[in-house]
Amino acid sequence: MSGPRTGDDLGTPTGRGGPVGGFGEPALDQSPSVPSRRGAADPVKVLMHRHRELCERAVDPLEIAAGLEAHGVTDRTAARFRHRDVFSLAEEMYARISRDAETPPRHEAAAVPRLGLGRVAFGLLPGALCAAAVAGLRLTEGRTRLAVAALGVVAVGLGLRAVLRRGPLSAEERTLPGPHTPGTRMWTCWLLGYALLGDGLLGAAVGGGPDGLPDGTAAGPWPLTTAPVLALALACGPAAWTAHLFAVGARRKVTASRGLEEFAASVRPLLLGAFGLFLCALAALLAVCGAILDEPAGYAPALALGALLLLARLLTTHGFTHAPAVALGTAAAAEVAAQAGVFTARLPGCGALATPVDTLVTAWGPGGVPALVCGAAALALLLHATRTLTRASAHARAQPQP
Repeated sequence: MSGPRTGDDLGTPTGRGGPVGGFGEPALDQSPSVPSRRGAADPVKVLMHRHRELCERAVDPLEIAAGLEAHGVTDRTAARFRHRDVFSLAEEMYARISRDAETPPRHEAAAVPRLGLGRVAFGLLPGALCAAAVAGLRLTEGRTRLAVAALGVVAVGLGLRAVLRRGPLSAEERTLPGPHTPGTRMWTCWLLGYALLGDGLLGAAVGGGPDGLPDGTAAGPWPLTTAPVLALALACGPAAWTAHLFAVGARRKVTASRGLEEFAASVRPLLLGAFGLFLCALAALLAVCGAILDEPAGYAPALALGALLLLARLLTTHGFTHAPAVALGTAAAAEVAAQAGVFTARLPGCGALATPVDTLVTAWGPGGVPALVCGAAALALLLHATRTLTRASAHARAQPQP
C-alpha cells in the first residue's frame, strides 16, 4: 500500500461518480471564469485548509459533509466548487486530505450504538421506581406515607438522571456537542412537579383553598395526580426506543441521500413518525395507569408535557440545547404565573388577575393550564426540530457508549 497522498499527488480529484463532477457526470469544461483546482488557485484546497481540523479528524466523508453544513456550506455553495451537493464535495475533501498511514480511519465509529439490554433496563428504571413509590403511597398512612413520598421522589430523580446520562437519551458522548445551557434540568423537574401537584393546587385555589397540605392521596384538600406522572415515568422506555429508532434511521438516510435537501425531505417523515409513535405509547400508558389507579388519566396535559419533554430531549441529544431550555423555561414560567395570578387576585383590587385562569379552568378544568402552555411550547419545538434535526450536521457520529 502506498503512503498518504496529498491533493497535488491526486491530480484531478474525483467526486461521487467521476472526475470533478459527481453522480457520474463528466468533468465540466474549464473556462477562464472558473479557477483551476491545481496549485494556489484551487478552491477546494482553500476550503480544505479552512476546515483542516474537520477533515483530519473525520472518520468518513459524511462527517465532513455534516461539518461543512454546520458552517453554512449549502448545495448551492458546493456548486461553486463544481460539485452538485455538499456530500460530493465532502467525498473529494476526504480523499485529498493528507493522513497518517499509521492511524487509518475508524469507519466503525460512525455507526449508532445498538440498543442493548443494559440500555433497555435504564429506560425502564424510572417507571419501575415510580410504580414502587405510588404503591407505597397507596399502602401507607401518616408520617410513613410522607417518608415514602420523599424517598420515592429521590429514587425517581436518580432513575431519571441515570437514563439521561446513559443510552439513547444521553447527550454526553456526542462528538460535536452543542453549548451547555444551564437550567434545563431545573425546568424539567418543575414541570414534572407541577404535573403531580399543580392541578390539585390550582383547582383548590380557584375554589378558595387549599385548606391543608398534600396527604399523598387524590381525595385530600390538595389532591395528587399520580396517574399522569406514573405514565410519564413509564414512558421513558418508549422515549429511549423512539430516540434510538430516529438516530438509526437518520444515519441510514445520510448514507443513502444524494444531497442535503434530499436528506431533509427523507428525515422529516422519520422524525414525525417517531414523535407519533411516542405519543401513541404515552396515550396507552395513560389509559392503563388511569384504570389501575382509578384516577383521571389527564390525557391533554400529560400528552402535551410528554411531547414537550421528548422534543426537548431529542434536540439536546443532537447538540441543540438553547431552544429546549427556552421552551421548558417559558412553559414553567407560564405555570408559575397562572398560580400566582390566582393567589394575587385575593388582594384588594387585584381580582382581575385571576380572570384568564378562572375562565380556562371553568372551560377545561385545572389541566387546561399545563395543556395549553406545554402544548404551545411543544408545537414551537416541533417546528424547530423539523428544521434542525433534518440537517446532516445534527447526525454527526456518536462515540460508542459502554
